[in-house]
Amino acid sequence: MEKRIGFLSFGHWQPIPGSQVRTGRDALVQSVELAVAAEEVGLDGAYVRVHHFARQLASPFPLLAAMAARTRRIEVGTGVIDMRYENPLYMAEEAAATDLLGDGRLQLGVSRGSPETALRGSEAFGYVPPEGSTDADLARQKTALFMAAIRGERLVDADPRMTGGMPGRLAVQPQSPGLAERIWWGAGTRTTGEWAARQGLNLMSSTLLSEDTGVPFDELQADQIARYRAAWAEAGWERTPRVSVSRSVLPVTSDLDRQYFGERSGEDQVGLLEGVRARFGKSYVGEPDQLAEELAGDAAVGEADTLLLTVPNMLGVEYNARLLETIARHVAPAIGWTPWEQRVR
Repeated sequence: MEKRIGFLSFGHWQPIPGSQVRTGRDALVQSVELAVAAEEVGLDGAYVRVHHFARQLASPFPLLAAMAARTRRIEVGTGVIDMRYENPLYMAEEAAATDLLGDGRLQLGVSRGSPETALRGSEAFGYVPPEGSTDADLARQKTALFMAAIRGERLVDADPRMTGGMPGRLAVQPQSPGLAERIWWGAGTRTTGEWAARQGLNLMSSTLLSEDTGVPFDELQADQIARYRAAWAEAGWERTPRVSVSRSVLPVTSDLDRQYFGERSGEDQVGLLEGVRARFGKSYVGEPDQLAEELAGDAAVGEADTLLLTVPNMLGVEYNARLLETIARHVAPAIGWTPWEQRVR
């Protein structure tokens, strides 16, 4: 299984001491610059988190198009877009246009989304779940319509007055061939992972799982991946799906690193999220050889084909580019990853 590695930025910005990302413009421009730097060190992907009503990245498509314009081969994507906030048909137009501009490099993670700072924020955008349905139902219904649109299904009746009297139905335009196979579902439980497989969506395993069986996070996540692949095979899909996991990997190679992160990896965290017991994965902190050994023993990292490295983006592009280069050179080979330029020789 070929391994791919990318970064995942939450795009935080705050005008506080020590922050290199003080404005919304800083967050956007530096996200593009980090994508360029990641490509230069041989990484495979540049992904951004999407949140609303917060000092974080919120409108991904202009940003992803800018990333694609400044790079030539790296994947650009999201992890994840909260579908409760989206107009599926307009989103299909934006996604296809971005993918065409990026020459087929868009990898779009979507989901019900994580808890937001706004109370009923998606309702402020004008989207209210129908009576008797939930936020999760609404996200899945919108995803189904979005997928139909990017697959080119004819969804809307034509107006005969504008089509020379010819009846028929119209598809959203433009269309980007292959985009439908590059949509991922962000799954926070083993059950939603199985649901994603039945829909033909790639799996983006969440940075936290809203269930806890008492086993370590990586083992719980590996079980989710195994169930997803079993459900995929049962559904009879012909292509091989992709699976990603995210990890906070923080090499300590200087006194500054030590000041920021300490010296030793932490432990899983267990707590309540929206009233449900959830398990959060640990951060990997330490010298590169220690991190290589720990990641090589991570059950879910071993099962996934894609590892997304969450970056401390407020420390700036130069710091994060150096962090990614350290991981690429000294940590990632332990999990079977090789730089892009070595793979294409």
